[in-house]
Amino acid sequence: MSAEPFWRTKTLAQMNRPEWESLCDGCALCCLHKLEDEDTGEVYYTDVHCRYMDTKNCQCTVYQERNKKVPTCVWLTPEQAESFFWLPETCAYRVLQEGKDLPEWHPLITGDPESVHRAGISIKNKGIADDQIAEEYWQDRIIWKA
Repeated sequence: MSAEPFWRTKTLAQMNRPEWESLCDGCALCCLHKLEDEDTGEVYYTDVHCRYMDTKNCQCTVYQERNKKVPTCVWLTPEQAESFFWLPETCAYRVLQEGKDLPEWHPLITGDPESVHRAGISIKNKGIADDQIAEEYWQDRIIWKA
């Protein structure tokens, strides 16, 4: 009989670095620019992604130096877990923080990193880079509310 997977037995704060990193499903939805309504605090996702996002493989082309190139890029940590409301509802970090289990298409469940793309839960081959459209037009690119 196999042991329960780490994400069912540990809190986000208890996970080691490799476990934490493996929660990322590779959807790259967190790399989409978000707009916040100043009056209501509601967060809206656009289909405008970071200029360093390679949408063919949903990977950052400057991952290790992303905070230098994009100072506003958020590096997720367990200490921020209670503020993950802005992450997509499908994001493992948010899902686990909310006490839910990983979805059936998650790569940790399927063993296949492409399962997230087949499920349609990624920005693979979608959107527009932020250096290709003026920020004043981002509000016209809203795709959903967080």
